[in-house]
Amino acid sequence: MAPHSCKGCLRDIIASRMSKESNETAMEVNGLEENGLPDSPYPPRMRNGVSDFPCFSAMPWFGMDIGGTLSKLVYFEPKDIPKCESASEVETLRNIRRYLTKNSAYGKTGHRDTHLQEVNMKLAKFDEFDSLLKGLQYIDRNSPTECYYWANPTDESKCAKVNYDFSSPYPFLIVNIGSGVSVLAVYSATNYKRISGTSIGGGTFLGLCCLLTGCNSFEEAIELAAEGDHTHVDKLVRDIYGGDYERFGLPGDLVASSFGQMNSRERRSKVSRQDLARATLVTITNNIGSIARMCAIQERIDRVVFIGNFLRVNPIAMKLLAYAMDYWSKGTMKALFLEHEGYFGAVGCLLQFQEYLKS
Repeated sequence: MAPHSCKGCLRDIIASRMSKESNETAMEVNGLEENGLPDSPYPPRMRNGVSDFPCFSAMPWFGMDIGGTLSKLVYFEPKDIPKCESASEVETLRNIRRYLTKNSAYGKTGHRDTHLQEVNMKLAKFDEFDSLLKGLQYIDRNSPTECYYWANPTDESKCAKVNYDFSSPYPFLIVNIGSGVSVLAVYSATNYKRISGTSIGGGTFLGLCCLLTGCNSFEEAIELAAEGDHTHVDKLVRDIYGGDYERFGLPGDLVASSFGQMNSRERRSKVSRQDLARATLVTITNNIGSIARMCAIQERIDRVVFIGNFLRVNPIAMKLLAYAMDYWSKGTMKALFLEHEGYFGAVGCLLQFQEYLKS
């Protein structure tokens, strides 16, 4: 995926807090996905979690969430290069940047942070889900327009994003859609549990699209899906019953069998790359929505928050989830979304590291 900057949102939220607890060092805060740091990020060398730069106060400089497919970063970037910075420090930073901009997060060892340790950087590691929840709560608390839902998701002429007041959220479900999917039930700021998940997630979507369509990136896969028609690939209820199955409330345009039309040689010869990408997206999204709904029923929770980088530049999946949750629950459950879909883990790491330095 291409780098994405969150200047103007994460920057203002986090920097306002951090600047009060540092020496007002001139800096910027950015959000970045997968590959890429700016040309001049200057985090300090760390020894036992403390800055080794005498001209800077000890403080966290970046939070990093390395997933199975993407690495997410939230980092501080000083606007002025300090005079005390030596050539060796610059070289270390270049090595770190080289690592971060390579597509080899796991390296040969299978450990995600080995390369960072090789460039003489000490790491403070925090639990993935603790970081996720802390980052989500912090950003939502400080950004009043963070949470929203889709109104009329299947009607393009009326479909709209509507802000949602998430100030009293508990209890709620988090459906974190990354390479795979995890479902968390959150009962308070510190009380949560992982209740379910599935291996069929964003990584599955991208992998299948690469195999079926020959695309090479998530953005390309989404562009193809936006132009496709999944009904050329999937078998619908009306293909079996000739229309709606009214006895059980199944509409005719409901998918009865994902990729069910592809057992026909004639249909395979007519299907397009766009259709295959759209059907893949619908299949993955329907599966996630079904699991989320069953978990919500089990936990008796009516607010379901979908997050993760699978939803980035992916309004198709969000609208499918919004429609499915509303339709099958008869309006009793609402699918909620957040503006900074995949950054909460990285933000949470940054915040926890600050607490770690204080202690």
